[in-house]
Amino acid sequence: MGKGPLSFRRLSSIRRRKKGSSVKDDPNQSSNPSSPPPPSPINAGGSVAAGTTGKAKKKAGGARLWMRFDRTGAMEVVECDKSTIIKRSSVPARDLRILGPVFSHSSNILAREKAIVVNLEVIKAIVTAEEVLLLDPLRPEVLPFIDRLKQQFPQTNALEATPNVQSFDPEAGEGLQSELPFEFQVLEMALEVVCSIVDTSVASLETDAWPVLDELTKNVSTENLEYVRSLKSNLTRLLARVQKVRDELEHLLDDNEDMADLYLTRKWNQNQQAEALLEGTVSVAPPHNSSNLYRLTSNRSASMVTSNMDEDDVEDLEMLLEAYFMQLDGMRNKILTVREYIDDTEDYVNIQLDNQRNQLIQLQLILTMASFAITAETLLASLFGMNIPCPLYNIHGIFWYFVWSITAFCFVLFMVVLGYARWKKLLGS
Repeated sequence: MGKGPLSFRRLSSIRRRKKGSSVKDDPNQSSNPSSPPPPSPINAGGSVAAGTTGKAKKKAGGARLWMRFDRTGAMEVVECDKSTIIKRSSVPARDLRILGPVFSHSSNILAREKAIVVNLEVIKAIVTAEEVLLLDPLRPEVLPFIDRLKQQFPQTNALEATPNVQSFDPEAGEGLQSELPFEFQVLEMALEVVCSIVDTSVASLETDAWPVLDELTKNVSTENLEYVRSLKSNLTRLLARVQKVRDELEHLLDDNEDMADLYLTRKWNQNQQAEALLEGTVSVAPPHNSSNLYRLTSNRSASMVTSNMDEDDVEDLEMLLEAYFMQLDGMRNKILTVREYIDDTEDYVNIQLDNQRNQLIQLQLILTMASFAITAETLLASLFGMNIPCPLYNIHGIFWYFVWSITAFCFVLFMVVLGYARWKKLLGS
């Protein structure tokens, strides 16, 4: 999905071509001079070999399986407890509970001072400006995300990827703004994998829905109704999953401050520039002007940060989130279309059942009128069956005349009642 028409990578490439003319390539400079240095490996517990497909060993003391993947392509799978992750990523303990099984069905993208907490479907990770800590990396659903990380960040020498912070060029930094920071690349891949999983589920739902609904319109049976009930349950769960991710992206898009907090590399660059400017000014200034120098340095560092990197400039992230928001909105519309088709099918089936019920009621009414006419004939026959003297008994051959007479009378009575029912529109034409 990252290569589709709504992909942010294609949009950012257009901006790179516009700004590429003002940036010259320097062979002695690193490819990403405004990125933090590569982090050190996690020294917690025994390391588990990456790519292991067997069961992870039993976790002790609340430790869980994490995979560390940095921007140089180095990766390791280790078992860490909460305290180790908190110290390394500088996130509060409540954020780790969001990644736990209690909130497994929720979707969150939380910005912290030095990290982004990502909880999207099967992707549960903590992203910093230097690395990503992925929870439960051996799950089959997470493997596509790991493969995307390996493709996007092939393993390189850590010395080559170490930036030269002191020689920061504002002109070069302006051209490099078109490049996505590490945390946004990881976030884009997470959204891409989640959208791919959801899109597969939506396609499978559509494939299963149409034949079942068409069969239900032809044959209303208990088996087909059970299939539709199961289909509606799956549709409701899938719609809730898509709605949660979509609402989270919509919440971020509606708040520029939250999006600005997600720029971890920008905040790291601002701190590095302020520290470098402060150290350089202090080293050349006389000691008796230290107080004035501090105020001057603070003003200059603040103006430099404001001029080079505007904190309100969230266009890159907004384009990224908007692209996947539109994809999720399209998937949501597909699910709603299927649900509307299910509702229409149910209405059609209810109309069929109502029609059959009305026909049964009409049949019951006709049989009731026929029973009334026959009851009248039975009453007359019962009266003449009594052992009561009657002159009619002495007339020869009158029996058949009498039987046909009361039969004709009952038939006329039935037709009169039927005509009255039709006149009152109690029966169809």
